[in-house]
Amino acid sequence: MADDGECGEVEMSDEQKKEIAKWFLINSPAGEIQYVAKDLRSVLSDEDAYNEAASEAFPLYNKSHMICLEMPGTTGDVLVTSFSEIDKNEYLDPRTAHVAIIDHVKQVCTAVRPAADEELPSAYVEEFRCAMDAEILKYVSEAYPKGVCSVYCINGKDAEGPGCDFEFAVVISAARHSPQNFCNGSWRSIWNIEFKDDMQMLEVRGGLQVGAHYFEEGNVQLDAKHECKDSTIFQSPEDCAISIANIIRHHETEYLTSLQASYSNLPDTTFKDLRRKLPVTRTLFPWHNTMQFSLSRDISKELGIGK
Repeated sequence: MADDGECGEVEMSDEQKKEIAKWFLINSPAGEIQYVAKDLRSVLSDEDAYNEAASEAFPLYNKSHMICLEMPGTTGDVLVTSFSEIDKNEYLDPRTAHVAIIDHVKQVCTAVRPAADEELPSAYVEEFRCAMDAEILKYVSEAYPKGVCSVYCINGKDAEGPGCDFEFAVVISAARHSPQNFCNGSWRSIWNIEFKDDMQMLEVRGGLQVGAHYFEEGNVQLDAKHECKDSTIFQSPEDCAISIANIIRHHETEYLTSLQASYSNLPDTTFKDLRRKLPVTRTLFPWHNTMQFSLSRDISKELGIGK
């Protein structure tokens, strides 16, 4: 006969509880970490373990999802990204030359201070950055109804004139949160632009990511990623900005078009792979009329397919 101890539940250590809670928080869908946190707090029944997990997970989540927070007392917003991070809770908004102090767990900006001179690029680099910021802002306002963007100098910010190399990161973030309709989604793109003066070239590398969570009568998540490269010639700040904005517009539009095309084929491809050809009930699935199912219908409606 087995000992009673062998049949009993094994108690998890505080470290294990923290790591599991941290995993769930970091992997929360776009806009849903506060809901996950509330449930985890209740399930854990261990305030210390929850607080430790939250203090580690929220900064990682906020930066990876590039959340946008309103800065009090100013007309600007700040994007929480690894490129804007000055200190653990301080993030630069280069457009207003302010630094926001962030409460990661509450996801709010608690204070704002002017950026110090050493935290900002040189006048030469700033001329290129401002021109690019203006063009990207124009593009994002046209392409993404709720999009935000920022341009950061991530290398060579002390360059004083021609002959120096420097690098920008263009960040674009757009989210559509509609939990009352059981649907949340986000678009995130990061573009690294290397200004190589000796070669008179700008090298462009882009990383695009689309996330969506549909949870009415089920739990369906999308996480699509795409990378691309391009280049253009080194010109004046205004001409460089226009060229880069056109490159970004081209690649993002192309990727969105390919996504739309793949989803228009969902009934004939992906949906069929989710189910047996002939289920155990011996009743054939009505592939000729998949639009009767809410997921297919709602995705087609959102993308404007079949109109």
